[in-house]
Amino acid sequence: MQIFRHWQGVDPAARGASVAMGNFDGVHLGHRSVIEEARPHGPLGVVTFEPHPRQHFAPEAPPFRLMNAEARANRLAKLGVERLYELPFDADLAGLSPQAFVQGVLHEGLGVRHVVVGSDFAFGKGRDGTARDLHALAAGHGIGVTVAPLLSPDGHAISSTAIRERLSAGDPRGAAAMLGHWHRIEGEVIHGEKRGRDLGFPTANMSVAGLHLPRLGVYAVWVDVLTGPQRGTFKGAASLGVRPMFGVNTPNLETFLLDFRGDLYGHHLSVALVEFLRPEATFDGLPALIAQMDADCARAREVLHA
Repeated sequence: MQIFRHWQGVDPAARGASVAMGNFDGVHLGHRSVIEEARPHGPLGVVTFEPHPRQHFAPEAPPFRLMNAEARANRLAKLGVERLYELPFDADLAGLSPQAFVQGVLHEGLGVRHVVVGSDFAFGKGRDGTARDLHALAAGHGIGVTVAPLLSPDGHAISSTAIRERLSAGDPRGAAAMLGHWHRIEGEVIHGEKRGRDLGFPTANMSVAGLHLPRLGVYAVWVDVLTGPQRGTFKGAASLGVRPMFGVNTPNLETFLLDFRGDLYGHHLSVALVEFLRPEATFDGLPALIAQMDADCARAREVLHA
């Protein structure tokens, strides 16, 4: 998949795509239905924004994203997207009128052939442009437009908000039913305090900065090692939280890969939350903590073998 991070200077060979357009946070089943509508009209592309517009307009708001840009790109590539136009959402882009956005970005910049959006799509300065406006403005530049209805298989529209609610409740399976895939946290393995190694459970530490936090606690997880010589898929048990046994800490994700030996520092992982095992807790000494970690790993094996 080719990734373009601006609408200016796009390779002429990358013009003429049929694109789905939106934020695609989570790339859930509703998003996938929009993407599928774009597939028949030409080389499949996605137009999205980085950072998420909400981060631009409300930078002090609590973290809300389901996935970072890396995870979103990986998921879109799995869906067969050929071209990802990840446009920088800044004051310049936010200030474009609907007309200027269609002409300058979609037509002159990206040269798209067809655009698909959800029925609730809004764009342009002050979100003044609607899906109906997009249809009218794009027609003047020879761009086709499809407006996809919201997907609501059980009478309730699938949304990133509903998925966040399931994750906050410690229900990754409920979230996965709306996502169409396991909820994943992806990124680089960073150095931590190495307590897990001292306890006999070396963990891969990952930042969760900027992401919506699922219920804090221990999960059974599938782990994809995406880079390095030990690429592959492994079972694991992961602790998402602040490690209350050791004081006040910044939330992070610590994953113990079952039946794995190797150095993962600097490599990238994709950790899929499968089942919530227990909330975070403090223990009466390290022996009790180690016994609980043994039990967590045994339970994770049971869940992932099922």
